[in-house]
Amino acid sequence: MVAPSSDGSRKLLLLRDADRRKRRIEKLRRIQHDHCMRLIVIALIVVTFAVMGMIGCMVNVVFGAMYTSGNESSTEGLLYPIESETREMKKLDGMWNFVRSESNNPSQGIREKWYTDDLARFRKTIQMPVPSSYNDVTEDAGLRDHVGTVWYDRKFFVPRAWSKGDDHVFLRFGSVHYSTIVWINGVQVMTHEFGHLPFEADVTNALKYGAENRITVLCDNVLLQVTVPQGKVDNQAIDNGVELVQSYTFDFFNYAGIHRSVVLYTVPRVYIRDVVIHTSYEGDEGRVDYQVTTSTNETDHLLLKVKLYDRNGTLVSKDESEAKLQGTVVVPQVQLWWPYLMHPEPGYLYTMEITLEKAQSNDAPTDEKEEDTVLDVYRLKVGIRTLEWNNSSFLINGKPIYFRGFGRHEDSDIRGKGLDLALLTKDFNLLKWVGANAYRTSHYPYSEESMQFADEHGIMIIDECPSVDTENFSQILLEKHKSSIEQLIHRDRNHPSVVMWSIANEPRTGKMVASPYFEAVAQYTKKLDPTRPITAAIAVNVNDDVAAQYLDIVSFNRYNAWYANSGKLNMITNRVIEEAEAWNKKHNKPVLMSEYGADTQEGLHTLPAYIWSEDYQTRVFSQHFKAFDALRKQNFFIGEFVWNFADFKTAQTYTRVGGNKKGIFTRNRQPKAAAYLLRQRYHALGELGKSHLPDDLFLYTAPENSQLLAQEKTEL
Repeated sequence: MVAPSSDGSRKLLLLRDADRRKRRIEKLRRIQHDHCMRLIVIALIVVTFAVMGMIGCMVNVVFGAMYTSGNESSTEGLLYPIESETREMKKLDGMWNFVRSESNNPSQGIREKWYTDDLARFRKTIQMPVPSSYNDVTEDAGLRDHVGTVWYDRKFFVPRAWSKGDDHVFLRFGSVHYSTIVWINGVQVMTHEFGHLPFEADVTNALKYGAENRITVLCDNVLLQVTVPQGKVDNQAIDNGVELVQSYTFDFFNYAGIHRSVVLYTVPRVYIRDVVIHTSYEGDEGRVDYQVTTSTNETDHLLLKVKLYDRNGTLVSKDESEAKLQGTVVVPQVQLWWPYLMHPEPGYLYTMEITLEKAQSNDAPTDEKEEDTVLDVYRLKVGIRTLEWNNSSFLINGKPIYFRGFGRHEDSDIRGKGLDLALLTKDFNLLKWVGANAYRTSHYPYSEESMQFADEHGIMIIDECPSVDTENFSQILLEKHKSSIEQLIHRDRNHPSVVMWSIANEPRTGKMVASPYFEAVAQYTKKLDPTRPITAAIAVNVNDDVAAQYLDIVSFNRYNAWYANSGKLNMITNRVIEEAEAWNKKHNKPVLMSEYGADTQEGLHTLPAYIWSEDYQTRVFSQHFKAFDALRKQNFFIGEFVWNFADFKTAQTYTRVGGNKKGIFTRNRQPKAAAYLLRQRYHALGELGKSHLPDDLFLYTAPENSQLLAQEKTEL
């Protein structure tokens, strides 16, 4: 082998260097090209959002003076799924397969048709529990803060028996946040917008019976100025490129995922599609007016049998209706539904059994068995009570109510907003322990199971739609706002615990455009349900607000000695009194305080009280109590709601240490000092009086003065 000459070696090295430089230049060009393409994609997204923003501004201008109406959507069905003689149910809760899309490529899965096969064939999947939020289940910060779409899928079997006869099969989601597309075996079966609300579809023809099926779910958590609630998405530079960042003004974490149960259930060919009830009473006689909708408009040959059973399962009344499918069940010696601590047996519920049958014709065979005529059976709980309100009071069953409650959140460690029946049970035990009789579903509809718990325990609910921090008003937003309220009322109208509708939390009602907007929302809500008052939690100054004029009850949020005059405990009582009086004077309506409080770090104590300490929170509460008692004497102030029941997670900001700490309970439901103070007040205000106070409400310290004096006289 001949060694190359030094000149040859030099040439070879030069050629290698040139080749390396060429490859390096080509690589840099590719990187630059890819980066430019990413920038172009992001620019297109930004332009899209900018155009949407411009459209929103134009809509504001056009519709600022008057918003159109009459094109509202209306939901049907959505009865809570149950098993009965005619219905079967299969839950799809459990472990699902999960894939996160790239934030800058949210539609990739749709373009590549990930729904046509197992997700694992397209991307590496992880296990994800359903129901739960996906954000805190892993250790991946990218998933916790993900903006855009995620995908779920799982396999399941449908019993072969479900294909026999004329039964229909429905697929129902309790809640997916925020927008959703669902496929079964590669066929799209439904879409839905709005988190926290149920949706369903007839999937009879999409299923394989006695065989394996696949369900695929696309979930998108992006919030824009035309979603409810609103948000914004911007592209921001990061260390190795750019990414989309979601921002929002509301003060709770934008948890996402399949938050509530997924259910398959069967119904007969002709079935009970919807039930609407209204209750009343006169003397000892109760009335339950009912109206039933079926899957067919041809009701001439249908018969409805309605039976009402008491708490012990004893039949107390019944009624029948042919063709019209509506009527009244009269209840002798009625047991009314009362709030907690207002009656020895709060939350009294009857069971309403509704049986849909084929009406017997004169020429029908006499030997036909009763079960052969039954088409469908559905049962629901019914609480009999009345609601009234005027310009100074709110009454249940003719008696004035003073609300002692909380703002709350569906929020807990790991599961986020996912339904957890153990946690739900604990929360209601704590609500009763503290002596509360109400809470507001701040700031979105809570689970149907929580509504059922409230019915059973006698806890009154101010039911709030998901409109929070509403701004940038537009016709598009108005239509979605109305739709969210319609779906909420449709779902919860039969719950006796629901005593009020809240149409928004802290909307920007200082803007003139908010006046016609909320006038339209309020009128629509009253049209849907005139039997309950409406409210909204207002945070703007009484002289700037333009929305309270359309409400039945004025609720206001104010954080004296926290966001205003921080640390000034001597600037609370008079300010609360003056503001409540101003709201009442301006609108001549009942007033309640829907939020007040102070962030509190568990275990931090300072003497004298200092901001963020448990001592400071108790002092803030005490100063508010003085104001509330002074206002109650004026006969227009009807309630106080602490913010918040328990600590909860928020977006990352320098003003929050691990989230919002205004709870009287920690996030894992342990009491802070203020919980004991509030418990003493709420039980003391209970309508049942001292004879029903808990034994451990006040711990023994020393004899009362009268006992001490008597003891001293005896000794003398």
